[in-house]
Amino acid sequence: MSYKIPEPSAATETVALDFGPLSTEASASLLDDPQEWSAFGRPVGPTATHETEPPPDASLTWDSHVVLHGMHCAACALTIEDALRSVPGVERAEVSAATQRARVVWKPSQVLPSEWIAAVERAGYRAFPARDAFAREIRKRESRRALWRWLVAGLCMMQVMMYAWPAYSSKPGDLTQEMETLLRWASWVLSLPVVLFACGPFFSNALRDIRARRVSMDLPVALGMLITFVVSTMGTFDPSGPFGREVFFDSLTMFVFFLLSGRLLEMRLRDRTAGALEAVMNRLPDSVERRCADGSWERVATRRLQSGDTVRVLPGEAFPADGEIVAGSTHADEALLTGESTPVLRHVGDAVAAGSYNLDAVVQVRVRAVGEGTQFAQIVALMESASLQKPRLAQLADRIARPFLIAVLLAAGLAAAWWWPTDPSHAMMVAVAVLIVTCPCALSLATPVAMLTAAGTLARSGVLVRNLQGLEALAAVDTLVFDKTGTLTRDGMAVRNLQAGVGVDADEALALAGLLARQSVHPASRAVARAADNDAAAQAQAARWQIVQVQERAGFGLIAVVRDSLQPERLRQFRLGSVRHTGALEQGASALQQVVLTEEDGQGQPRELMRFGLSEDLRAEAPAVVAQLRAAGIRVLLLSGDRDAAVQRIAAQTGIDVAVGDCTPQDKLSRLQSEQAAGRHVAMCGDGLNDGPVLAGAHVSFAFGRAVPLAQSRSDFVVLGDHLELVAQTLLLARRTLRIVRQNLCWAAAYNAVSVPLAVVGWMPAWLAGLGMALSSLLVVLNAARLARAMPLTMIDAPACPAVQPAVALTGAI
Repeated sequence: MSYKIPEPSAATETVALDFGPLSTEASASLLDDPQEWSAFGRPVGPTATHETEPPPDASLTWDSHVVLHGMHCAACALTIEDALRSVPGVERAEVSAATQRARVVWKPSQVLPSEWIAAVERAGYRAFPARDAFAREIRKRESRRALWRWLVAGLCMMQVMMYAWPAYSSKPGDLTQEMETLLRWASWVLSLPVVLFACGPFFSNALRDIRARRVSMDLPVALGMLITFVVSTMGTFDPSGPFGREVFFDSLTMFVFFLLSGRLLEMRLRDRTAGALEAVMNRLPDSVERRCADGSWERVATRRLQSGDTVRVLPGEAFPADGEIVAGSTHADEALLTGESTPVLRHVGDAVAAGSYNLDAVVQVRVRAVGEGTQFAQIVALMESASLQKPRLAQLADRIARPFLIAVLLAAGLAAAWWWPTDPSHAMMVAVAVLIVTCPCALSLATPVAMLTAAGTLARSGVLVRNLQGLEALAAVDTLVFDKTGTLTRDGMAVRNLQAGVGVDADEALALAGLLARQSVHPASRAVARAADNDAAAQAQAARWQIVQVQERAGFGLIAVVRDSLQPERLRQFRLGSVRHTGALEQGASALQQVVLTEEDGQGQPRELMRFGLSEDLRAEAPAVVAQLRAAGIRVLLLSGDRDAAVQRIAAQTGIDVAVGDCTPQDKLSRLQSEQAAGRHVAMCGDGLNDGPVLAGAHVSFAFGRAVPLAQSRSDFVVLGDHLELVAQTLLLARRTLRIVRQNLCWAAAYNAVSVPLAVVGWMPAWLAGLGMALSSLLVVLNAARLARAMPLTMIDAPACPAVQPAVALTGAI
């Protein structure tokens, strides 16, 4: 099956994604315009580009995110996943019941968005673009409706309880038959708004499931409500019949009120935390003022910006793209991107980042990078990915959700059959209690609610969770391996001394070294580049050289082929890096890191041109962090590619007992694997540049976001700020998270183990079953919410870590 991608029309240039006044089919068809795909997704694959308006290339695969409405449980998530995966052209679908979001990987050559969105709707749910303003409006509307249902249920419950109280408190003969009948009829009338309005979502979801021949957590609850109302209604209309001995309108209204109370509180907690993911994703303005060719300003959609455009950003607005200020000056809040809460001053010529806030004045910005080319887009992608991942414990709960629900229905039927010969009315209420009390909401929420809350807490502190399962692995870690440069030491080095080779022009060698060093982002390379930039004589020589080819070997250095403008016909090969990489001679032990520039002669032998001695500053908080880790029972190692003397000096200053220098990336990986072979669970903390293999090989890994593009990092956690103590905080928070997950699972299992027998034997009335179900789910959510309050770490003696603004930095926790 193949589809022709429609050509974008002029009309679509100004169409906003709005599902409000249009029909579902018409609104979804707007998404078939390729110009709109970037509003809620990104192209993936080797041919994907970072353009704002991606070309309508049918060979691309798209990764899109949508917000879902109408789902409440793990069974709903599995149903939507099955519906999406059944559509030809959908390669992958992931749905999170906790965040109510879905990730869809699809091929435009086989399917269009309107078709897989229609598949979601046929399954009985609704899907909206994750970055669409209408999705936020739907969230608010659902919250208002839930509040109204709760208020109606509460008001009616109080009135029904008032009418039911005389039947419980009166003595035989106190109530006449006429008065008892009148009270039953009054209770029936007051129960109608509860059944017809407050119970609406339960009944509609159950009917949808019956039509689709599946079960979800709303089905047993809706059956319990319906059975209670029907039995009580029959008792009201026929007091002398088999169900006329007692009515249960009070139980019905009470457990509906309790269930709605639990769901309303869960929704509020989810909106406060999971809804913040949308706040991050929608942090960019919907539109921005762009300068026209005639100098006037026009307001255009942010996704229509292109590199080279000049935009005007007002105070309080977020910068729509990466760029450079060309007029004005202001302070920018870059907390989300750097972890630093202190605003930074930006003048003309300074760079500004998409997603950071303009705080003071109107500025004009020339756009440099848009869309997926910005760091903000990479952060959002990490947040989206983490919020949809399912830890192993959550996957287990999802797998048992459907079989458990079927068992619930069978248990309710058997309980009713057992009690029916004795008392049909009591038998039906026993079945209702079983249906309600055994609903596995708490079980399905136990793991994801804790994991995602922890991820949100980490994001507020400046740590992005790339892999949600990393929290499980981190909780079991007993060994932590640090890299040195850029991790235990500051991400900055300085050239302390330099020495030219025999017969070598020092200015010429320094210029060459600076030229090569600018091709790398390693801290040592940046230090050499700064030294060359600060030397006027070397700068004068820089224009003489032109790089023809350059290659960087992780952990070793650079190899470059250079053309000399004085001898353009001759190509020369240079190496800049460690002594081992360049082939230079060792010069004895030194605490300074050695970087050497060599040139290969005609016989392939290296000729040393210049040697640089570099040193770096130890992070002030490093000794306290290492002490904190050791106090927590973590074995700390230091593996570095720097000279062993420098590594031992850092190890002595930080209190690390096991330190190894002169390590290649393969040496680090071998040492890591030997620790794992000994039965240890190892975490790796590096700068993400030359530590790729060992970061990927560890059980769990950290990388500092400033040192490496986020999209290229292989780590499970990315530390956006410059605070080493975040590593210790994350590890302790992971341990606390797993404890809370276990508590939630134990509570959910214990609650069912105690409640089910009580319901089966008839000792748990329906209203108490409803209260128990609501409280069990609420307890799980509130227990996990403790993870959002603060990091589980006594502040170590180091500068406090500024927190990212919580309103805009959550990763989708609930």
